[in-house]
Amino acid sequence: MGKINLMILSALLFSGCAEYLPISGGQIKGVVTPVPEQWGAVADDKIIQFETNAGQAYSVNLWVVEVSGSLHVFAGDKRANWVEDIEQNPKVRLRAETSIFELEAVRVNDAQEFELFAQAWKAKYGNRPRNENVDETYLYRLRSRTN
Repeated sequence: MGKINLMILSALLFSGCAEYLPISGGQIKGVVTPVPEQWGAVADDKIIQFETNAGQAYSVNLWVVEVSGSLHVFAGDKRANWVEDIEQNPKVRLRAETSIFELEAVRVNDAQEFELFAQAWKAKYGNRPRNENVDETYLYRLRSRTN
């Protein structure tokens, strides 16, 4: 069984589907770009690269949704490594194409904002988030960094 899984993983990597795999990495590379006034094509991307840094750069591929002009990333009710990092250091970086945007992640605790997010998530990805209890999930709004 292990050989079959390795063969499938290898096929996905070599066929260009690696960006869809939940494989974490280190520091993302690209050109640091000013945060745009409107997210446009970035918000249309199905998947972005997202980097946290609570001592060591950690990056992961995530789904992203725009709500009221702000990008949002969602971990559901899982306290993933990137969520742990944000809890220690809210400064994050997002890569779309070759552009890197330096941002700050703010946890969403407002039920109305979560509902708008859930509607946008469904419109983009075809289903609503599994756990919709804002107190039990990790939803982050991304904004320009404050110094």
